[in-house]
Amino acid sequence: MTDRAPKETGSTTARGESPVLDQAFDGDSLYPLRAAVAAHGSQAGLPEGRTRDLVLAVHELAANAVRHGAGQGRLRLWATPEGVRCEVSDDGAAGEPGAESAEAALWHVEPGHGLWLVRRISDGASVQSDPSGTVAAVSFRLGRPGRGAPPG
Repeated sequence: MTDRAPKETGSTTARGESPVLDQAFDGDSLYPLRAAVAAHGSQAGLPEGRTRDLVLAVHELAANAVRHGAGQGRLRLWATPEGVRCEVSDDGAAGEPGAESAEAALWHVEPGHGLWLVRRISDGASVQSDPSGTVAAVSFRLGRPGRGAPPG
């Protein structure tokens, strides 16, 4: 996997923050990935239930990268005063360079329950794909779901 940065902002957020977690993964390393996400979500100030939602969302995106991509990916997680943002990226489907498997093509066109769930439990979600791979992003605000960050 190449060290591809998030498409819109490089390896930092718009405010110049570097990710607090930048971890490669494959099918054998999803458990440690979930543990790292849980630790960082909790440390960022997400309540326990929202931390579980964050872990579930990241796991679904990472599992999709493993299954529909080249079998591996990269997670980047940023903690900001407003909340947590994660990006899961992969380098596209295994096989010929730039070629996408029929199953991977279906994933992008007809998302299954995993992506539906991710969109339901996160405060923001997006998936961008091109021949070089996919970047899926989720955000979780501090405070109650669907609300802005608490005043402060």
